[in-house]
Amino acid sequence: MRRRAIPICADGDPRVTAAAIRTSYPFRRTIVVVESLVGLGGLAGSIQLLAGVATPPVSVLSPLGLSSWALPAGWLFLSVAVPSGLAAWLAWRRSVWAPPAVLLASALLATELLVQIPFLGFSVLQLIFGAVAIGMAVVGLLARRTGWWPRRRAAAGAPTDGIAELGAGAPPSR
Repeated sequence: MRRRAIPICADGDPRVTAAAIRTSYPFRRTIVVVESLVGLGGLAGSIQLLAGVATPPVSVLSPLGLSSWALPAGWLFLSVAVPSGLAAWLAWRRSVWAPPAVLLASALLATELLVQIPFLGFSVLQLIFGAVAIGMAVVGLLARRTGWWPRRRAAAGAPTDGIAELGAGAPPSR
């Protein structure tokens, strides 16, 4: 009878299976897909504002002292496209910083929407993106709850759980 190899984690515990390894990044695909779409939407909106395609009249910007959509396009790009794209990229790379980036991107998207409403009025698109911001914040918090979150560094000389010593997969120093 042939014996199967049992996967063993770094601390020697044989209870780790391939299924457990695959699920160590909860909601990863959801984060990559949704944040990529939000980032592309922010990029497309920025381009539309710069090009003057399907934009509200410039007169709505007069209370801010603006005469073009260039500054709002930059704000949209920096507050929506960049953070969402960064969150998607970090999740794709399986970085421990992905859930915090999702929370930041969600907060910035919600802020963007709240800033828009006094000047542009309420629209269904804002409602949709607001639901996405809330939903992705929940996803980020759930990912955090399952342990996908950066660990705090221990003080010098303090005992650790061995994770910090592993580095990029190297065996722990003894």
